[in-house]
Amino acid sequence: MEAAGKPWVVAPLYNLPAEPEQLPGPEILPPSPYPQGRASEPVEKRRSTLNATEKVHVGIDVCKARLDVALLPSGETFTVANDEDGIQTLVEKLLEADPVLVVLEATGGLQRPLVAALAASRLASAVVNPRQSRDFAKAIGRLAKTDKIDALVLARFAEAVRPEPKAPPEAEAMEFQAILARRRQLVQMMTAEKNRLGASASGKVRSRLEAHIRWLEKELARTDRDLGEAIEESPTFKENETLLRSVPGVGPVLCRTLLAELPELGSLSSRELSALVGVAPINRDSGAFRGRRGVWGGRARVREALYMGALVATRYNPAIKEFYERLVAAGKPKKVALVACMRKLLVILNAVTRDRTPWRCPHALNS
Repeated sequence: MEAAGKPWVVAPLYNLPAEPEQLPGPEILPPSPYPQGRASEPVEKRRSTLNATEKVHVGIDVCKARLDVALLPSGETFTVANDEDGIQTLVEKLLEADPVLVVLEATGGLQRPLVAALAASRLASAVVNPRQSRDFAKAIGRLAKTDKIDALVLARFAEAVRPEPKAPPEAEAMEFQAILARRRQLVQMMTAEKNRLGASASGKVRSRLEAHIRWLEKELARTDRDLGEAIEESPTFKENETLLRSVPGVGPVLCRTLLAELPELGSLSSRELSALVGVAPINRDSGAFRGRRGVWGGRARVREALYMGALVATRYNPAIKEFYERLVAAGKPKKVALVACMRKLLVILNAVTRDRTPWRCPHALNS
């Protein structure tokens, strides 16, 4: 072959290596036997492996007639009756699913049989405040509200927030809580009937109201006896009542409310307990703005009883009285000073229960 009248010349290949030289560096691994350098498994096998490692979270919406259940991540939903047979069926299905956590809302006591059944089957469960779950639903854009949607939201809440599972109270504590709740109902009915009595102008109506108030007073006395007997029959309740009643300002109502509604007393720090009850000041700051601190949330029943206890303590407890007077003298509003006394009284009761030591006045210790 020629170009421009001159033949092509092909140079011989002399002294060329059989393979290209490798630059110095780490040892090169043998090539992968799989295409694209990775193993390729059947889709069914990969799915089964993924399902085996998925963690199941369950949400249950409780109402009087039925239980709406949702499981994530599968998205399965179903409904069972809220009775003994329905709860047993639900527990059997949950044992097969082996969930990490079951979340349900506090529903006026309707959730208690289910919680007890879950605990008996060693299924971790958490009862959350309905306000928390509803705020979570709004945060994720779920504005509609049905029983099925609520169950799915609770399952998503369990998956995202992961509230700490708690064991249900013992039968003894549940009985004590029920009697105390009945006492609150009787007090509320007595207050309503006395208000009606004051506004009634009919003689016949007034006589019936007075008869009903007398019956309520007798029923209230019987309920107080039941509470006293329950405390006497329980060594733990009896010891805790002795410790709490050693603090001036703590009467039988506050003491029994703490025993029934605040089992965490003595096991949490002062800050944690104050936030749990709802007497810890909450910040309202944003950028350069500094808002007024206020208390909000928490356990309203404990806070109501603690308010009356602090009111008495500002007169008869030397430590609380001195603290209250100092705050008022510094210009604090009396209601703010009283809430601060509620927190201080709660801190004292927490320390007394934690240390298992009756309260002693600091003035007596310094003298």
